[in-house]
Amino acid sequence: MLRLSDFDYRLPKELIAQYPPEARDEARLLIVERKTGALTHARFRDITAYFKAGDLLVLNDTRVLSCRLKGKRASGGKVEVMLLGRKEGMVFSCLLKPAGRLKKGEKIVFNGGSVFGEVKAKDEIVFNTSDAESIYRLGVMPLPPYIKREAEERDNVYYQTVYAKNDGAVASPTAGLHFTENLLQKISLQRVSIAFLTLHVGVGTFKPVKHEVITAHKMEPEYFEISDYAADRIDKAKKEKSRIIAVGTTSLRALETYAGGIKKGYTDLFIYPGYDFKLAGSLLTNFHLPKTTLFMLVCAFLGEKLAKEAYLEAVENKYRFYSYGDAMLIL
Repeated sequence: MLRLSDFDYRLPKELIAQYPPEARDEARLLIVERKTGALTHARFRDITAYFKAGDLLVLNDTRVLSCRLKGKRASGGKVEVMLLGRKEGMVFSCLLKPAGRLKKGEKIVFNGGSVFGEVKAKDEIVFNTSDAESIYRLGVMPLPPYIKREAEERDNVYYQTVYAKNDGAVASPTAGLHFTENLLQKISLQRVSIAFLTLHVGVGTFKPVKHEVITAHKMEPEYFEISDYAADRIDKAKKEKSRIIAVGTTSLRALETYAGGIKKGYTDLFIYPGYDFKLAGSLLTNFHLPKTTLFMLVCAFLGEKLAKEAYLEAVENKYRFYSYGDAMLIL
């Protein structure tokens, strides 16, 4: 029986990255070989040394929305609105803070009064404009709660992958943040194929696991889509037994959902130790919070023992952790 306490580890708070590196590909990279257990230290810019002709690199091209809005109540109190998605018309599902004090019908003013939203329910707000894009222009990047600062101008660039294309995420697929356009070009010149899929990362990525027996946990559904072009490349790689390298846990979950016969829709796939991987042969990922579904996925892919050894190695060598932190390539 898998228990939540099995997926804990010690992390000094000072290792939680609060800012991105000055250059994306300057991040550190821990290479972990599953067969031998070998751990190698490198820089992300050197990742091309671990790819070979015929590999398929799969990236998530979701684009993070500037969905964290700051407003005021008529009483003058501050309100934070986290937009989770547009429902119909100008009604958005959202998280409200402070949720307990806001009542149905109450108005929240933004941008000095030029825009206001009315609370429809504890998790819904409707705006007085017909232009959805203008709402997002009022917002800032939704940095994760473990980044203890306000979003800055630089986050508009660095909390977005260079290949972000399809709007819809409320959190970044952070393993992809390390790639530069130049690095992707170098990878292509190695005759490594690249395929893009879309999985819109939802707020559920930060949802804590509250059950001690982890199998009782339910994942929040997230929308994903794999184009015919990407599907053809994935199918070809599988047929030819080429290595499929998933960039991030989001790409991996989308790939494994596709392996079950679904190309488009919502996935609530929960991957934990014991899972039988169908497609991915390698995984590039950042370092994740203890006791989370993301760390459980890494333990499933790498093995619990080796995963904990790799994380201990990263801690002892003062790697930077979480969204703006360093990366690990599992071979």
